[in-house]
Amino acid sequence: MDLDYCMKQLAENGQRVRALVEDIDEVQARWKPDPASWSILEVVCHLLDEEREDFRVRLDITLQRPGETWPGIDPGGWVTARDYNNQDLGQALHSYLDEREASLTWLISLEAKDWQATYEAPWGPITAGDLLASWIAHDLLHMRQLVELLWFYKEEQVKPYSTRYAGEW
Repeated sequence: MDLDYCMKQLAENGQRVRALVEDIDEVQARWKPDPASWSILEVVCHLLDEEREDFRVRLDITLQRPGETWPGIDPGGWVTARDYNNQDLGQALHSYLDEREASLTWLISLEAKDWQATYEAPWGPITAGDLLASWIAHDLLHMRQLVELLWFYKEEQVKPYSTRYAGEW
């Protein structure tokens, strides 16, 4: 595993998320293309909670506290239980970026990094390397989601006109 690449991706992904959402107004931040979809604000709140309660915590347990049980998480349930869509986007983004910085500082501070260290998850074994790779992939999945939300919002705002000339989405 190329740790320098992984660290760079985690750092850059935080800034990519910032660039996608930092100038979004309150209306667009809370807008959803349909009731089952997440808003931009809900995605950012999710990223914040995953940063502080999932990836870093679970990687820490896998690398440094073998035998300890991962804490439970409920990412889908947290959207409503934590009332994500009524939070403040600027504060959520700032907190997410602070947590990402704390994650990077923590990763740099690790003495021994056994990426083969394994946790026996309910769905099967997962290595520390799998967790780190998944952390980066998770960022990318949600950046794609943010871009889709930007696209769908734009589609609503330009009606009745078409963006067909721009190319296929």
